[in-house]
Amino acid sequence: MTSLRSALGMTLTTVLLAGCTLGPDFISPPPPDTQNYGSGAAPTLPQIPGEPTQHLVQNQPIATEWWKIFGSPALDQLIHEALAGSPTLQAAQGTLLQSQHALAEVRGDYFPQVDFAAGAQRQRGPAFALGLLPPNNPQPPLFNLYSIGPLVSYSPDVFGLTSRLVEQQEALTEVAGYQWAVAQLSLTGNAVTGAFILASTRRQIDILQEIIRTDEHSLTLIQDQFRFGKIPLHQLLTAQVQLAHDRTLLPTLTQQYSAMANAIAVLAGKLPGTWTAPAFDLTEFSLPTELPVSLPSAWVRQRPDIRAAEAQLHASSAAIGVATAQMYPSFPLTASIDTAALSATSLFQQSSLIWSLAGGLTMPIFHGGALTAHKQAAVDAFQATLAIYRQTVLQAFSQVTNTLQALEYDGQRLAAERLALDSANEALRLQKLSVTAGKSDALSLLDSERNAHQARLDYTQAQTQRYLDSAELFIAMGGGWNDLNLCGYCSKQAVLPTQTHAKETDPTTQGENQ
Repeated sequence: MTSLRSALGMTLTTVLLAGCTLGPDFISPPPPDTQNYGSGAAPTLPQIPGEPTQHLVQNQPIATEWWKIFGSPALDQLIHEALAGSPTLQAAQGTLLQSQHALAEVRGDYFPQVDFAAGAQRQRGPAFALGLLPPNNPQPPLFNLYSIGPLVSYSPDVFGLTSRLVEQQEALTEVAGYQWAVAQLSLTGNAVTGAFILASTRRQIDILQEIIRTDEHSLTLIQDQFRFGKIPLHQLLTAQVQLAHDRTLLPTLTQQYSAMANAIAVLAGKLPGTWTAPAFDLTEFSLPTELPVSLPSAWVRQRPDIRAAEAQLHASSAAIGVATAQMYPSFPLTASIDTAALSATSLFQQSSLIWSLAGGLTMPIFHGGALTAHKQAAVDAFQATLAIYRQTVLQAFSQVTNTLQALEYDGQRLAAERLALDSANEALRLQKLSVTAGKSDALSLLDSERNAHQARLDYTQAQTQRYLDSAELFIAMGGGWNDLNLCGYCSKQAVLPTQTHAKETDPTTQGENQ
């Protein structure tokens, strides 16, 4: 009875020691220390006559299905198909589900492990120890031994090894969740910009074909004039060069259209050539008049790529705690209740009942410096991950800054192209009146038509860039990924990590909590 009390006392003491967690506690790195993107205040978007007016709105929430702001049912359907069929998104979701199950596996170490064991042996041994034969018997006989019963094992988390392992896997699960959000944002963003490029390229092909027809008509007139000696040879050659040059542009645009259609097919999880992309037209899109811009302090919480880098940093911090805890003792506990007998019929008799309760201590003494090196490697890995986090923030910040500047400068370009288009159309109108009045010839009219077509082509490119810049800003702001759980596009919904704020920052400068 005394030995039982001693065993129970040792077990209780070991359990009471649990709860001491070694290693650094993680805190999120601070956001960029600025209120603006770039050197000055937010840019002022130009007012363009005849074009929708855009303005920036501070801290405006972004809808989950942000692409619907462009008002195209065909675009909505394309993104629906892409979200449902993208192998990239399915792979990211599978990785997240794998991480969640790995987390459940690690959390199992918090609890005792219960197993069941049964055995049957036939052996020759010191049977006299069991009272079967006198000690001086020279030939011990063979005998059978049967045993059955449960076995319980448990290792108290005295120095926080299990807690740090769970913390590390929780952070890795967050990484997988945020990377899933990155994959969704990339998929929807590429689909939106791809639709704009398809629509723009399609219109540019139509305009270029009009230019080529005008060139051909002009060349016919010039050839007639040259035949009658009314114009010099160089003017004929110039017209031929112009037609040849414009014709070279058509295959390039057609190839660009095909390549983008194939890229969109891949986004939707379809084989290129077996699926036809929607025939988008620029007129079906609505340009958003309000563009969201968050303060940098809030923006870092909206970007899934930054959150993924932060979660990876958290996992590296927890790895330091794991390496630290592995340098301290562990206290394995085992308990069993068995029945053992020499015959199967006696196995369940009260006299066959045996039990054991054991506690142990395993403490590293000398490992050739391996444990210290392992901990230092974890610290070095944290420093490398911290540098990756900082680089991720810098690149994302640069993306926002570049997009805001593009909205300003591309808006200025669109204003100039709109003025050029209006002027070319007015010149064409006046030229038609002049031809009707007999003051100009047909060749002058064709030149005005070509100038108007070229102005339309340049204007289309500038108009498309404004759509692309607007979409890019939604992407750079994070694309409303916080509510992606609610979309319901995936056949198996995994739970995205919640936006929790951690407690600390640089683990390499903190002491160990014991």
